[in-house]
Amino acid sequence: MPLVDMNDMLRHAYEEGYAVGAFDLVSVDFLQAILDAAERCRAPVILSLAESHFEYFDFDLLMPAVEAAARRATVPVAIHLDHGGSLDSAVHGIRMGCNGVMVDASHEPLEENIARTRAVVEMAHACGVAVEGELGYVPGVEGEDAERHPGQIAYTTVEEARRYVQETGVDFLAVSVGTVHGRMKGVPRLDLDRLAEIDEALHLPLVIHGGTGLSDEQFRALIARGVTKINYYTALADAAGARIRDNAADQGRRGYTALVDGVREAIAAEVERCIRLWGSADRADELLARARPWRPVHHVILFNAEGLDEAGVEALFAEGRRVLGAIPGVRHVRTGRALREGARYRYAWLIGFAHPAVVDSYREHPAHVAFADGRFRPVAPDRVSVDFGETTD
Repeated sequence: MPLVDMNDMLRHAYEEGYAVGAFDLVSVDFLQAILDAAERCRAPVILSLAESHFEYFDFDLLMPAVEAAARRATVPVAIHLDHGGSLDSAVHGIRMGCNGVMVDASHEPLEENIARTRAVVEMAHACGVAVEGELGYVPGVEGEDAERHPGQIAYTTVEEARRYVQETGVDFLAVSVGTVHGRMKGVPRLDLDRLAEIDEALHLPLVIHGGTGLSDEQFRALIARGVTKINYYTALADAAGARIRDNAADQGRRGYTALVDGVREAIAAEVERCIRLWGSADRADELLARARPWRPVHHVILFNAEGLDEAGVEALFAEGRRVLGAIPGVRHVRTGRALREGARYRYAWLIGFAHPAVVDSYREHPAHVAFADGRFRPVAPDRVSVDFGETTD
Protein backbone atom coordinates (compact mmCIF):
# COMPACT_ATOMS: atom_id res chain seq x y z
CA MET A 1 0.00 0.00 0.00
CA PRO A 2 2.58 2.68 0.87
CA LEU A 3 3.79 2.85 -2.73
CA VAL A 4 1.65 5.74 -3.94
CA ASP A 5 1.08 7.74 -7.08
CA MET A 6 3.89 10.29 -7.28
CA ASN A 7 1.66 12.90 -8.90
CA ASP A 8 -0.77 12.68 -5.97
CA MET A 9 2.12 12.91 -3.51
CA LEU A 10 3.61 16.09 -4.94
CA ARG A 11 0.26 17.73 -5.68
CA HIS A 12 -0.64 17.32 -2.01
CA ALA A 13 2.68 18.84 -0.97
CA TYR A 14 2.18 21.75 -3.38
CA GLU A 15 -1.32 22.47 -2.10
CA GLU A 16 -0.30 22.18 1.55
CA GLY A 17 2.95 24.15 1.27
CA TYR A 18 5.66 21.63 2.14
CA ALA A 19 8.39 19.79 0.21
CA VAL A 20 9.09 16.08 -0.11
CA GLY A 21 12.68 14.93 -0.01
CA ALA A 22 13.93 12.98 -3.02
CA PHE A 23 16.98 11.35 -1.50
CA ASP A 24 19.38 9.72 -3.94
CA LEU A 25 20.55 6.30 -2.83
CA VAL A 26 23.60 4.35 -3.97
CA SER A 27 23.42 1.28 -1.71
CA VAL A 28 21.18 -0.68 0.63
CA ASP A 29 22.64 1.32 3.54
CA PHE A 30 21.27 4.50 1.96
CA LEU A 31 17.94 2.81 1.22
CA GLN A 32 17.45 1.64 4.79
CA ALA A 33 18.61 4.95 6.26
CA ILE A 34 16.22 7.02 4.17
CA LEU A 35 13.23 4.86 5.08
CA ASP A 36 14.27 4.69 8.75
CA ALA A 37 14.19 8.48 8.92
CA ALA A 38 10.89 8.74 7.02
CA GLU A 39 9.27 6.22 9.34
CA ARG A 40 10.50 8.06 12.45
CA CYS A 41 9.09 11.30 11.08
CA ARG A 42 5.90 9.76 9.64
CA ALA A 43 6.73 11.53 6.39
CA PRO A 44 6.27 10.84 2.68
CA VAL A 45 9.54 10.24 0.87
CA ILE A 46 10.90 9.69 -2.63
CA LEU A 47 13.52 7.02 -3.18
CA SER A 48 15.62 8.45 -6.01
CA LEU A 49 18.06 6.54 -8.20
CA ALA A 50 20.17 8.73 -10.48
CA GLU A 51 21.40 7.35 -13.77
CA SER A 52 24.54 9.42 -13.22
CA HIS A 53 25.28 7.18 -10.20
CA PHE A 54 24.83 3.83 -11.96
CA GLU A 55 28.59 3.20 -11.93
CA TYR A 56 28.28 2.78 -8.15
CA PHE A 57 25.61 0.06 -8.23
CA ASP A 58 23.77 -2.35 -10.48
CA PHE A 59 20.41 -0.66 -11.06
CA ASP A 60 18.63 -3.86 -12.09
CA LEU A 61 19.96 -5.67 -9.02
CA LEU A 62 19.17 -2.92 -6.52
CA MET A 63 15.67 -2.05 -7.77
CA PRO A 64 13.94 -5.19 -6.44
CA ALA A 65 15.24 -4.31 -2.97
CA VAL A 66 14.05 -0.72 -3.38
CA GLU A 67 10.58 -1.84 -4.43
CA ALA A 68 10.34 -4.42 -1.64
CA ALA A 69 11.40 -1.84 0.95
CA ALA A 70 8.88 0.68 -0.38
CA ARG A 71 6.02 -1.82 -0.20
CA ARG A 72 7.04 -2.78 3.34
CA ALA A 73 7.02 0.84 4.52
CA THR A 74 4.14 2.33 6.48
CA VAL A 75 4.64 5.84 5.06
CA PRO A 76 3.90 6.98 1.49
CA VAL A 77 6.78 6.20 -0.87
CA ALA A 78 7.46 6.91 -4.54
CA ILE A 79 10.37 5.55 -6.58
CA HIS A 80 11.99 7.96 -9.03
CA LEU A 81 14.49 7.63 -11.86
CA ASP A 82 16.65 10.74 -11.53
CA HIS A 83 18.57 12.36 -14.42
CA GLY A 84 17.52 9.79 -17.00
CA GLY A 85 19.46 10.36 -20.19
CA SER A 86 17.09 9.02 -22.84
CA LEU A 87 13.68 7.64 -23.71
CA ASP A 88 15.11 4.13 -23.41
CA SER A 89 16.30 4.95 -19.88
CA ALA A 90 12.79 6.02 -18.89
CA VAL A 91 11.22 2.89 -20.41
CA HIS A 92 13.69 0.70 -18.53
CA GLY A 93 13.18 2.61 -15.27
CA ILE A 94 9.43 2.02 -15.45
CA ARG A 95 9.98 -1.65 -16.28
CA MET A 96 12.13 -2.01 -13.16
CA GLY A 97 9.56 -0.37 -10.86
CA CYS A 98 9.96 3.42 -10.95
CA ASN A 99 6.66 5.31 -10.79
CA GLY A 100 8.25 8.66 -11.56
CA VAL A 101 10.89 9.45 -14.18
CA MET A 102 13.02 12.46 -14.99
CA VAL A 103 14.30 13.15 -18.46
CA ASP A 104 17.30 15.45 -18.35
CA ALA A 105 17.81 17.26 -21.63
CA SER A 106 18.50 20.58 -19.92
CA HIS A 107 21.93 20.81 -21.56
CA GLU A 108 20.31 20.78 -25.01
CA PRO A 109 18.86 23.77 -26.91
CA LEU A 110 15.26 24.52 -25.95
CA GLU A 111 13.70 22.96 -29.06
CA GLU A 112 15.59 19.68 -28.55
CA ASN A 113 14.82 19.68 -24.82
CA ILE A 114 11.11 20.06 -25.59
CA ALA A 115 11.13 17.33 -28.24
CA ARG A 116 12.97 14.78 -26.09
CA THR A 117 10.89 15.55 -23.02
CA ARG A 118 7.60 15.36 -24.92
CA ALA A 119 8.51 11.87 -26.22
CA VAL A 120 9.12 10.67 -22.65
CA VAL A 121 5.89 12.27 -21.40
CA GLU A 122 3.81 10.57 -24.09
CA MET A 123 5.31 7.19 -23.25
CA ALA A 124 5.24 7.56 -19.47
CA HIS A 125 1.71 8.98 -19.23
CA ALA A 126 0.48 6.00 -21.24
CA CYS A 127 1.96 3.93 -18.40
CA GLY A 128 0.39 6.08 -15.65
CA VAL A 129 3.83 7.40 -14.65
CA ALA A 130 4.57 11.02 -13.71
CA VAL A 131 7.37 12.91 -15.47
CA GLU A 132 9.78 15.55 -14.23
CA GLY A 133 11.44 17.81 -16.78
CA GLU A 134 14.30 20.25 -16.31
CA LEU A 135 14.68 23.69 -17.82
CA GLY A 136 17.76 25.79 -17.26
CA TYR A 137 21.00 24.18 -16.16
CA VAL A 138 22.25 23.36 -12.66
CA PRO A 139 26.03 22.81 -12.82
CA GLY A 140 28.30 20.99 -10.41
CA VAL A 141 30.88 22.78 -8.28
CA GLU A 142 32.43 20.45 -5.70
CA GLY A 143 31.83 16.91 -4.51
CA GLU A 144 30.98 13.63 -6.20
CA ASP A 145 28.41 15.13 -8.58
CA ALA A 146 30.47 18.06 -9.80
CA GLU A 147 32.22 16.25 -12.64
CA ARG A 148 28.90 14.86 -13.88
CA HIS A 149 27.43 18.33 -14.33
CA PRO A 150 30.10 20.50 -15.99
CA GLY A 151 29.58 23.97 -17.37
CA GLN A 152 28.03 27.24 -16.27
CA ILE A 153 24.67 27.89 -14.68
CA ALA A 154 21.78 28.74 -17.01
CA TYR A 155 18.83 30.29 -15.21
CA THR A 156 15.27 29.24 -16.00
CA THR A 157 13.20 32.03 -17.55
CA VAL A 158 9.47 32.48 -17.05
CA GLU A 159 8.73 32.68 -20.76
CA GLU A 160 10.61 29.50 -21.62
CA ALA A 161 9.16 27.69 -18.60
CA ARG A 162 5.61 28.48 -19.68
CA ARG A 163 6.27 27.26 -23.22
CA TYR A 164 8.15 24.16 -22.05
CA VAL A 165 5.35 23.02 -19.76
CA GLN A 166 2.63 23.69 -22.33
CA GLU A 167 4.43 21.82 -25.11
CA THR A 168 5.72 18.86 -23.09
CA GLY A 169 2.97 18.21 -20.54
CA VAL A 170 5.43 17.50 -17.70
CA ASP A 171 3.97 17.02 -14.24
CA PHE A 172 6.83 18.72 -12.34
CA LEU A 173 9.54 21.12 -13.39
CA ALA A 174 13.11 21.27 -12.12
CA VAL A 175 14.28 24.88 -12.28
CA SER A 176 17.62 26.64 -12.08
CA VAL A 177 17.60 29.62 -9.72
CA GLY A 178 21.11 29.52 -8.25
CA THR A 179 21.71 26.09 -6.70
CA VAL A 180 24.50 23.75 -7.82
CA HIS A 181 25.11 20.02 -7.80
CA GLY A 182 27.67 19.01 -5.19
CA ARG A 183 28.93 21.40 -2.52
CA MET A 184 28.51 25.15 -2.62
CA LYS A 185 31.53 27.43 -2.84
CA GLY A 186 30.83 30.49 -0.77
CA VAL A 187 27.36 31.78 0.08
CA PRO A 188 24.69 30.61 -2.38
CA ARG A 189 22.73 33.40 -4.06
CA LEU A 190 19.24 32.39 -5.03
CA ASP A 191 17.04 34.32 -7.46
CA LEU A 192 13.88 34.08 -5.38
CA ASP A 193 12.02 36.71 -7.40
CA ARG A 194 12.55 34.64 -10.53
CA LEU A 195 11.29 31.54 -8.71
CA ALA A 196 8.16 33.37 -7.51
CA GLU A 197 7.38 34.48 -11.06
CA ILE A 198 7.79 30.93 -12.37
CA ASP A 199 5.50 29.60 -9.65
CA GLU A 200 2.86 32.23 -10.43
CA ALA A 201 3.01 31.41 -14.14
CA LEU A 202 2.89 27.62 -13.88
CA HIS A 203 1.04 26.59 -10.71
CA LEU A 204 2.61 23.14 -10.67
CA PRO A 205 5.13 21.48 -8.33
CA LEU A 206 8.64 22.82 -8.80
CA VAL A 207 11.83 20.89 -8.13
CA ILE A 208 15.23 21.97 -6.86
CA HIS A 209 18.37 20.00 -7.67
CA GLY A 210 21.50 20.72 -5.66
CA GLY A 211 20.11 21.37 -2.18
CA THR A 212 23.29 20.71 -0.18
CA GLY A 213 24.71 23.87 1.37
CA LEU A 214 21.54 25.94 1.52
CA SER A 215 20.58 27.56 4.81
CA ASP A 216 17.36 26.78 6.68
CA GLU A 217 16.01 30.19 5.68
CA GLN A 218 16.78 29.56 2.01
CA PHE A 219 14.99 26.23 2.05
CA ARG A 220 11.93 27.85 3.61
CA ALA A 221 12.00 30.59 1.00
CA LEU A 222 12.16 28.05 -1.83
CA ILE A 223 9.23 26.07 -0.45
CA ALA A 224 7.17 29.26 -0.01
CA ARG A 225 7.63 29.86 -3.75
CA GLY A 226 6.38 26.53 -5.06
CA VAL A 227 9.29 24.14 -4.54
CA THR A 228 7.72 20.81 -3.66
CA LYS A 229 10.47 18.27 -4.36
CA ILE A 230 14.06 18.72 -3.21
CA ASN A 231 16.77 16.42 -4.56
CA TYR A 232 19.45 15.70 -1.99
CA TYR A 233 22.54 13.54 -2.07
CA THR A 234 25.93 15.20 -1.43
CA ALA A 235 25.33 15.86 2.27
CA LEU A 236 24.24 12.24 2.73
CA ALA A 237 27.40 11.00 1.03
CA ASP A 238 29.47 13.37 3.18
CA ALA A 239 27.82 12.09 6.38
CA ALA A 240 28.53 8.50 5.36
CA GLY A 241 32.13 9.34 4.43
CA ALA A 242 32.77 11.15 7.69
CA ARG A 243 31.56 8.15 9.68
CA ILE A 244 33.80 5.78 7.72
CA ARG A 245 36.81 8.07 8.26
CA ASP A 246 36.12 8.18 12.00
CA ASN A 247 35.94 4.40 12.09
CA ALA A 248 39.16 4.09 10.09
CA ALA A 249 40.97 6.34 12.55
CA ASP A 250 40.48 3.62 15.17
CA GLN A 251 43.36 1.28 14.37
CA GLY A 252 41.48 -1.65 15.85
CA ARG A 253 38.60 -1.29 13.35
CA ARG A 254 40.00 -2.74 10.13
CA GLY A 255 37.31 -5.01 8.67
CA TYR A 256 34.56 -3.88 6.31
CA THR A 257 31.70 -4.19 8.78
CA ALA A 258 33.67 -2.24 11.38
CA LEU A 259 34.42 0.53 8.89
CA VAL A 260 30.75 0.97 7.90
CA ASP A 261 29.43 0.69 11.45
CA GLY A 262 27.10 3.61 12.12
CA VAL A 263 26.93 4.73 8.47
CA ARG A 264 23.21 4.01 8.23
CA GLU A 265 22.51 6.05 11.38
CA ALA A 266 24.62 8.98 10.12
CA ILE A 267 22.71 9.12 6.84
CA ALA A 268 19.37 8.78 8.61
CA ALA A 269 20.15 11.69 10.93
CA GLU A 270 20.72 14.02 7.98
CA VAL A 271 17.60 12.77 6.18
CA GLU A 272 15.53 13.35 9.33
CA ARG A 273 16.91 16.87 9.71
CA CYS A 274 15.84 17.69 6.16
CA ILE A 275 12.40 16.12 6.48
CA ARG A 276 11.60 18.16 9.57
CA LEU A 277 12.99 21.35 8.04
CA TRP A 278 11.04 20.94 4.80
CA GLY A 279 7.69 20.45 6.56
CA SER A 280 6.88 16.89 5.49
CA ALA A 281 7.06 15.34 8.97
CA ASP A 282 3.72 13.98 10.27
CA ARG A 283 2.12 14.22 6.82
CA ALA A 284 2.03 10.49 6.12
CA ASP A 285 -1.48 9.69 7.28
CA GLU A 286 -3.22 12.59 5.56
CA LEU A 287 -1.40 11.79 2.33
CA LEU A 288 -2.20 8.09 2.53
CA ALA A 289 -5.87 9.04 2.84
CA ARG A 290 -5.72 11.09 -0.37
CA ALA A 291 -3.13 9.48 -2.63
CA ARG A 292 -3.96 6.62 -4.97
CA PRO A 293 -2.05 3.45 -4.15
CA TRP A 294 0.39 2.32 -6.80
CA ARG A 295 -0.61 -1.21 -7.70
CA PRO A 296 0.48 -3.37 -10.63
CA VAL A 297 -1.83 -5.30 -12.94
CA HIS A 298 -1.53 -8.95 -13.92
CA HIS A 299 -2.68 -9.71 -17.48
CA VAL A 300 -3.49 -13.42 -17.66
CA ILE A 301 -4.24 -15.40 -20.82
CA LEU A 302 -5.11 -19.09 -20.74
CA PHE A 303 -5.23 -20.85 -24.10
CA ASN A 304 -4.97 -23.97 -26.16
CA ALA A 305 -2.80 -24.01 -29.27
CA GLU A 306 -4.04 -25.39 -32.59
CA GLY A 307 -1.64 -26.60 -35.27
CA LEU A 308 1.49 -26.22 -33.11
CA ASP A 309 3.60 -28.93 -31.56
CA GLU A 310 5.54 -28.31 -28.36
CA ALA A 311 8.48 -26.84 -30.27
CA GLY A 312 6.12 -24.48 -32.05
CA VAL A 313 4.56 -23.37 -28.77
CA GLU A 314 8.00 -22.73 -27.29
CA ALA A 315 8.95 -20.64 -30.35
CA LEU A 316 5.72 -18.65 -29.91
CA PHE A 317 6.49 -18.11 -26.23
CA ALA A 318 10.06 -16.99 -26.95
CA GLU A 319 8.92 -14.51 -29.57
CA GLY A 320 6.23 -13.16 -27.26
CA ARG A 321 8.63 -12.72 -24.37
CA ARG A 322 10.93 -10.71 -26.64
CA VAL A 323 8.33 -8.62 -28.48
CA LEU A 324 5.78 -8.00 -25.73
CA GLY A 325 8.45 -7.53 -23.06
CA ALA A 326 9.81 -4.50 -24.93
CA ILE A 327 6.50 -2.58 -24.81
CA PRO A 328 6.62 0.37 -22.37
CA GLY A 329 4.85 -0.37 -19.11
CA VAL A 330 5.32 -4.14 -19.37
CA ARG A 331 7.33 -5.29 -16.38
CA HIS A 332 7.63 -8.95 -17.25
CA VAL A 333 6.31 -11.60 -19.64
CA ARG A 334 6.10 -15.11 -18.20
CA THR A 335 4.87 -18.26 -19.89
CA GLY A 336 3.79 -21.63 -18.60
CA ARG A 337 2.20 -25.01 -19.17
CA ALA A 338 -0.45 -26.78 -17.11
CA LEU A 339 0.96 -29.25 -14.62
CA ARG A 340 -2.04 -31.55 -14.80
CA GLU A 341 -2.93 -33.58 -17.86
CA GLY A 342 -6.46 -32.90 -19.07
CA ALA A 343 -6.60 -29.32 -17.74
CA ARG A 344 -9.15 -27.11 -19.50
CA TYR A 345 -6.34 -24.86 -20.77
CA ARG A 346 -2.86 -26.15 -21.42
CA TYR A 347 -0.84 -22.92 -21.82
CA ALA A 348 -0.64 -19.53 -20.12
CA TRP A 349 0.77 -16.05 -20.46
CA LEU A 350 1.30 -14.01 -17.29
CA ILE A 351 2.18 -10.43 -18.19
CA GLY A 352 2.88 -7.79 -15.54
CA PHE A 353 1.82 -4.19 -16.17
CA ALA A 354 3.22 -1.30 -14.14
CA HIS A 355 -0.17 0.42 -13.80
CA PRO A 356 -3.80 0.04 -14.92
CA ALA A 357 -3.18 2.67 -17.62
CA VAL A 358 -0.96 0.15 -19.39
CA VAL A 359 -3.97 -2.06 -20.16
CA ASP A 360 -5.07 0.37 -22.88
CA SER A 361 -1.66 1.50 -24.13
CA TYR A 362 -0.49 -2.13 -24.37
CA ARG A 363 -3.58 -3.23 -26.26
CA GLU A 364 -3.10 -0.47 -28.85
CA HIS A 365 0.68 -0.70 -29.15
CA PRO A 366 1.75 -1.65 -32.71
CA ALA A 367 4.06 -4.41 -31.49
CA HIS A 368 1.24 -6.05 -29.54
CA VAL A 369 -1.26 -5.70 -32.37
CA ALA A 370 1.17 -7.26 -34.87
CA PHE A 371 2.07 -10.16 -32.60
CA ALA A 372 -1.50 -10.84 -31.44
CA ASP A 373 -3.11 -10.66 -34.88
CA GLY A 374 -0.28 -12.18 -36.86
CA ARG A 375 1.11 -14.87 -34.55
CA PHE A 376 -1.00 -15.60 -31.49
CA ARG A 377 -4.73 -15.37 -32.23
CA PRO A 378 -4.63 -17.52 -35.39
CA VAL A 379 -3.32 -20.48 -33.38
CA ALA A 380 -5.25 -19.79 -30.15
CA PRO A 381 -8.96 -19.39 -30.92
CA ASP A 382 -9.74 -21.18 -27.65
CA ARG A 383 -8.59 -18.71 -25.01
CA VAL A 384 -9.67 -16.58 -22.06
CA SER A 385 -8.09 -13.29 -20.91
CA VAL A 386 -8.46 -11.46 -17.61
CA ASP A 387 -6.75 -8.40 -16.09
CA PHE A 388 -6.27 -8.59 -12.32
CA GLY A 389 -5.46 -5.55 -10.23
CA GLU A 390 -3.27 -6.47 -7.27
CA THR A 391 -5.09 -6.05 -3.96
CA THR A 392 -2.48 -7.20 -1.43
CA ASP A 393 1.25 -6.63 -1.08
